[in-house]
Amino acid sequence: MSRSEREYTVDHRLSDRDENIHSAWDNSLDPALTVEPGDVVRFECRDAVDGQIDVETTVADVPDVSFDPVHPLTGPVAVEGAEPGDVLEVELLDCQHKGWGYNVFFPGEMGLGLLPDDFEEPGLHIWDLEGDVGQFVNGIEIPLDPFPGTIGVAPGEDGEHDTLPPRDVGGNMDVKHLTEGSTLFLPVEVEGGLFSTGDCHAAQGDGEVCVTGIEAPMFVTARFDVRSDMAIEQPQFRTGGPFTPTGVDEPMYGTTGISDDLMTATKKAVRHMIDHLHDERGLTRAEAYILCSAAVDLKVSEVVDAPNWTVSAYLPESIFPE
Repeated sequence: MSRSEREYTVDHRLSDRDENIHSAWDNSLDPALTVEPGDVVRFECRDAVDGQIDVETTVADVPDVSFDPVHPLTGPVAVEGAEPGDVLEVELLDCQHKGWGYNVFFPGEMGLGLLPDDFEEPGLHIWDLEGDVGQFVNGIEIPLDPFPGTIGVAPGEDGEHDTLPPRDVGGNMDVKHLTEGSTLFLPVEVEGGLFSTGDCHAAQGDGEVCVTGIEAPMFVTARFDVRSDMAIEQPQFRTGGPFTPTGVDEPMYGTTGISDDLMTATKKAVRHMIDHLHDERGLTRAEAYILCSAAVDLKVSEVVDAPNWTVSAYLPESIFPE
């Protein structure tokens, strides 16, 4: 049975109205909804910067986008019976975009993304999302497989916690393979778990190098269960991918970064891919940076040949027009 053929009934719907939105992890928040194990919830999720970017936004508007706050999350949802030490099982049943999205990178002085020193000025691309394909420049088409970039439960430590870094209980993990049909396991630290999600991406390269995937408002549908037979310290998951943009092995173009520091090696691999896209594919450097964030996968090729480590960047050649 394909992922799209799985049958389920939505038991609860949680809209993106203000009363269902929060922008910090906080175990003192009252649940927007309480559900039973086995229930299916459909979450309406806002985009990562909470409506500050829309289809009319231009690159000139980007410096005015505020990160305070960022990541509006829909929730929290309490699951009956979930106690600290348990595991919350989250089966992702469907992720549905609303027909548009964006990639943005910010002025280099903000220090965001992998290569802020390389890009003094901001960049922006508004995507037209048509079913399973996103339209880029020069006839380039990116296969879509939507997923929630931020997904997790409340931390046990009291107080408000920033949504930007991922945590032991999940959060802004940006795991591109947590797509429809995947199952995520989250360690529970507070009664009910207090699950929330948002920051959805229609597609993303492993690495999300310009600091955004294809950010998109979206609906996320999930089934919940409580696992008292598991004990984990950080999130784990089961997924069928896809592990390439088309879901099958396909020709790739790769660049490498080699250094005695993994982050330096990563930057080199991406810089070399940007050079390739500029020199061989005719993209501006800003367009190339955005495309790397949307479609280039980073892999750690080796960490055993001291003193240098290798990071490789993979670009699917199928995205280019023939």
